[in-house]
Amino acid sequence: MASSSSTYRSSSSSDGGNNPSDSTVTVDERKRKRMLSNRESARRSRMRKQKHVDDLTAQINQLSSDNRQILTSLTVTSQLYMKIQAENSVLTAQMAELSTRLESLNEIVDLVSTTTNVAGFCGVDQIDGCGFDDRTVGIISDGYYEDMMSGVNPWGGSVYTNQPIMANDMNMY
Repeated sequence: MASSSSTYRSSSSSDGGNNPSDSTVTVDERKRKRMLSNRESARRSRMRKQKHVDDLTAQINQLSSDNRQILTSLTVTSQLYMKIQAENSVLTAQMAELSTRLESLNEIVDLVSTTTNVAGFCGVDQIDGCGFDDRTVGIISDGYYEDMMSGVNPWGGSVYTNQPIMANDMNMY
């Protein structure tokens, strides 16, 4: 570096105006200040770069956390959707079965009411709406009437009327 400082000597030293050693000191001082300034600038640049890297790392961590929360929420929502879809399938099957049963029962009611109206019975003295009145009970001695009425509940209606309907959900999935 000493050789380079000689090249920075000013031409005024040859004029006799300044001492050549003063000029060399001034150039060396400026060079030293410039080097310190460059080092400080490089240090600030490294600090800015490190801060930027730290900010990006923090942002990565935050986005990863958000991503995990979204995935968890999506998983829970998907499971809930599958559960509701299964319940909906069971309910749809039950509705179809109940609709069919209601339609059959309505047909039976229509048939019984048509038979009752055609036969001329007013329905006052009938047993279970079958067209038999109380006076015929026990008259038929061959057991036909008793066998026919064995499945009839004494409170009116068939023994099987109040049985629950269970939907088969094994084939729904």
